[in-house]
Amino acid sequence: MKDISWLKAQPIAHRGFHDMNREVWENTLSAFARAAEAGFAIECDLQFAADSVPVVFHDHDLQRLCGIRGDVRAKTSAELGLLSIGGTRDKVPTLKQMLRLVAGRVPLIIELKGRKGDDEGFAAAVLETLEGYDGHVALMSFDHWLLRDLKELDAPYPLGLTAEGSNPETFFVHEEAMHLGLDFISYHYGHLPNPFTEKERALGRTLITWTVRDRQAQEHTFANADQMTFEGFDPREIMIS
Repeated sequence: MKDISWLKAQPIAHRGFHDMNREVWENTLSAFARAAEAGFAIECDLQFAADSVPVVFHDHDLQRLCGIRGDVRAKTSAELGLLSIGGTRDKVPTLKQMLRLVAGRVPLIIELKGRKGDDEGFAAAVLETLEGYDGHVALMSFDHWLLRDLKELDAPYPLGLTAEGSNPETFFVHEEAMHLGLDFISYHYGHLPNPFTEKERALGRTLITWTVRDRQAQEHTFANADQMTFEGFDPREIMIS
């Protein structure tokens, strides 16, 4: 396993350090700039635009964030770059634009949002975009096929499983993914502790949580995991011992 002690070092801002989409919206350059300035690691989401360019966007549909109907993957990165996020000046950024902005100041934990049967070239495009980037990067996904693609492409970055669940059938599926040789896990805090995560931690794998929004969830994370992915508050103001 790779040395990823840096993944535990600071809280991870979920989709950037936004303000719950009031003025600073999720997965925007403004949210990423705010996180970097505060010294928080950044979690973000990637979709695969129609021109095979990775763009930073969570949903498959444009309605919630851009106010229009449509499939994010049916538009090119240039077309998406014209769409306002939440009526703000922020547009849908490409991964390349985000990397240029952050410039290695804080770690990046990047989640690939897959669509089975429609992801050919996605993993390769992400790795090509990251080539030469000078900064800590980890890649993760709920989607086992994307993690497999990244492994087959010899991705030089730590790879992680994004997951949730609290029943044995779910754990069996998660364990199948871990057989790919993954380095860390990002798990829903409310489903901890459980036999799957406890076993993987005993094997030396780093465990981070999603998505922490209050002190109780923060305390639960640090009782059962190594670091949190947070939103809706400033961890510098809510400290736990």
